[in-house]
Amino acid sequence: MAETRDFVRNRIVLHFQDKRLLKGYTNDFTPLREKFHLISESEEDRGNIYEVHCSDLKAVFFVKSLNGQRDYMEKKEFGDVDASALRGLKVKVEFHDGEVIRGTSFGYSRGRKGFFIVPVDPGSNNERIYVISNLLREVRIGAEAEE
Repeated sequence: MAETRDFVRNRIVLHFQDKRLLKGYTNDFTPLREKFHLISESEEDRGNIYEVHCSDLKAVFFVKSLNGQRDYMEKKEFGDVDASALRGLKVKVEFHDGEVIRGTSFGYSRGRKGFFIVPVDPGSNNERIYVISNLLREVRIGAEAEE
């Protein structure tokens, strides 16, 4: 009997260090590898396959919809949601460009090249975010993440 392998297609939005965005799908992203592939869903280049180097990225946003939720007002603070539903270590990250993300993480550790954050708002279009550690100005954990 031949073994079959199911590939999961993840919807992602890539935020590059140079401010570019790419939207599409990947089935080979892993934090353990330096590069992966994105199949573009942008109108101008739908279907094009890009080889993406993690060293060029700011973050990888795993999303529910590539179109986003334009009318949704995302909750950004821990106090704005039911904290009893949160799992993991509370984390607040600030990127060098000033963007701030709050959420929880099971994989945060100083010295890692990156880690996943689940956004504080379960209604967010972002399911999880892989942030590149060396692009962070500051990381606060636990009670300090609530400030």
